[in-house]
Amino acid sequence: MKHLPSLKNLYYLVNLYQEQNFNRAAKVCHVSQSTLSSGIQNLEEQLGHQLIERDHKSFIFTAIGEEVVLRSRKLLTDVDDLVDLVKYQGEPMTGDIRLGCIPTIAPFLLSRVLKHCQDTYPNLTMFLKEDTTERLLDALGKGELDLLLLALPVDTSGYHSMKVGVDPFKLVLHRDLASRIMAPLDYQSLPDESIFLLQAEHCITGHAVSACQLVDSTKVNSFTATSLHTLVQMVNGKLGTTFLPQMAIDAGILNHTDLVVMQPPGETPYRDIGLVWRQTSSRILTFRTLGLAIQDLLKKGI
Repeated sequence: MKHLPSLKNLYYLVNLYQEQNFNRAAKVCHVSQSTLSSGIQNLEEQLGHQLIERDHKSFIFTAIGEEVVLRSRKLLTDVDDLVDLVKYQGEPMTGDIRLGCIPTIAPFLLSRVLKHCQDTYPNLTMFLKEDTTERLLDALGKGELDLLLLALPVDTSGYHSMKVGVDPFKLVLHRDLASRIMAPLDYQSLPDESIFLLQAEHCITGHAVSACQLVDSTKVNSFTATSLHTLVQMVNGKLGTTFLPQMAIDAGILNHTDLVVMQPPGETPYRDIGLVWRQTSSRILTFRTLGLAIQDLLKKGI
């Protein structure tokens, strides 16, 4: 049998690539800098190839070093999944879950999810990360997260997904503007550059534009917000209108404002809410149980 490289040394290598600094990587791995450095040197000797080019001030990863990092990430993730398979056999609702969620869902749903888990599954601990869809999917693929709560559709090729609910979009505008708009509402009746949206990296923008068939770009303002709360403030200042998910409205995002909610033209626009996890994960029963709980929470509303 071949002399296989140490998983510990592969772990050192992956964290060094992630941190791009020996001292920071050593702290992440909870070892001394000399231990991390010697472990990577030992890995190079085992593999028979130079993974890092060093001088007295800096270092760079070689091409084969970057390939080893890429494959090591998957290997370490698979090992973690294998350990979980054995550890949680027969006890799916125990242990730790690293959950990632997008900013247009997290403030309006996660607190209820956590409360439900604390009350129902006291031996299950949730660690949360809020970020954009692209970054969360990258973290999931690297094994840094176990499960994602996202707005669908997104490209989840290579992952398993479970739809847990539907979140309709509503048009929100100041009551003064609403009083001047003829019913039924037509987007062409809105002033030019009067529709405010989130920055492009927030998937709700693409979902809203697609679902609401908003094809006339002259109606969209060039300003892009970083959060739904910023959109609310812009609209409450009588600067225009925007689209908000029903989830945020139910959570009280319009409280203490002069904003009213209207149904957008055409068929009811919406986004699907879903869970996403790696195909190699062994905790499918855990994730599906959580999915059913979130389904129930969404049906009940706030």
